[in-house]
Amino acid sequence: MKKKLLGAFLCTAVAGVALASCTDKDTSHTITFWHTMGDSLQKVLNPAIEQFQKDHEGWTIESTQIGSYNDVRNQTIAYIAAGNNPSLVYCYPDHIATYNKSLQVVDLNTYIKDPELGFTQAQLDDFIEGYYQEGSAFGDGAMYSLPFSKSTEVIYYNKTVFEEEELNVPTTWEEMEEVCRVLKLRYPDSTPLGIDSESNFFITTAAQKGVGYTSATGEHYIFDNAENRATVQMLKDWFDKGYVTTQSVYGTYTSGLFVSEESKRSFMSIGSTGGANHQTPSNGRFEVGMAKIPTFAGKDLKAISQGPSLAMLKQSSEEKMQMTWIFMRDYLLTTEFQAEFSMASGYNPVLKSTYDNPVYSAWLDGADGVKNVAALAAKTSQTFSDSFFVSDAFIGSSTARDEVGELVVNVLKGTATLEDAFATALRNCNKDN
Repeated sequence: MKKKLLGAFLCTAVAGVALASCTDKDTSHTITFWHTMGDSLQKVLNPAIEQFQKDHEGWTIESTQIGSYNDVRNQTIAYIAAGNNPSLVYCYPDHIATYNKSLQVVDLNTYIKDPELGFTQAQLDDFIEGYYQEGSAFGDGAMYSLPFSKSTEVIYYNKTVFEEEELNVPTTWEEMEEVCRVLKLRYPDSTPLGIDSESNFFITTAAQKGVGYTSATGEHYIFDNAENRATVQMLKDWFDKGYVTTQSVYGTYTSGLFVSEESKRSFMSIGSTGGANHQTPSNGRFEVGMAKIPTFAGKDLKAISQGPSLAMLKQSSEEKMQMTWIFMRDYLLTTEFQAEFSMASGYNPVLKSTYDNPVYSAWLDGADGVKNVAALAAKTSQTFSDSFFVSDAFIGSSTARDEVGELVVNVLKGTATLEDAFATALRNCNKDN
């Protein structure tokens, strides 16, 4: 995405608003950006901020690391209530739904479609579609966010063992069961498969089967159906045979089991591409392989899209909102910035053109399963980017996510029957709505 030259724009009237002088130092010319970035990522962010301020004299970006994503959410909610919105926030869809309860999130279509300020068709086409779609997953036709840094899920597998045992990496859940059976026979003390997110497993398999999970409109919670029950029962059967464990059952991320040197280990781990560095043994005692997650036989692959996006909140000044848009569009959503941020963070870039960036391309060329697994994760996820999907966002969507994960855990542990686990999850989702 090429950066537009906007110096002349700053000294003209846009959308009927007379912009201030290019040398105006008024405090109203401060754009507040709240995020979770630590020092290493701020080193990537700061040059973009400095360039924006150099290009647009009189404007300042006040960049603040608030804490965790939930800290950003909670502080943003408090400031919205006080009538003092930040300009730009780093957030997840359910957070946006909460902010917009008071109609404070900007519909970015206002800018996206603007003939002067908007994206060209080529720029729109440059976004990875599965990431871009998240901004319009609220059921009202509006576009409330743009993707910033994203991840999906892959199978991390012990390539060394797979080659020694002459095993093929499973591409379907049916094949996964057979590979787990073989590994369990050959390594009785092992748990062949670890799944880091019970919620992601439920949501992804529902999407792969094409059955209900949630809906942004009408009846929100539609996950209690025969197909989803069958999937959870399948996982329960695997668990009882010692084929699989999950993060909540195991007690921590299953990557720990995957990289373990003990006999009680796993040979596959389904986890986020954003956590690739945690899926590698520190001593390099085996090579890590990566592959797309399985789907059901005869079903199209669906792989969940996650990671923070950028949302603009309404301001008293149209000028400030326009300048916030320009900062986001021309300084954060560029090929060059996305390349640098991806290499520093381990998240996937959101623009297709990033993969052709010479620096990023060279980084990907160095991908391997021993010393550069983050690059391998980005390279692997690119191969199935057409399969990325997002679930609907609404107030309560995060509750649904938590509840379906909990029901999986309860069934696996045997603390609830399949019927009771689904009934409890549905009841908990509906009790506050």
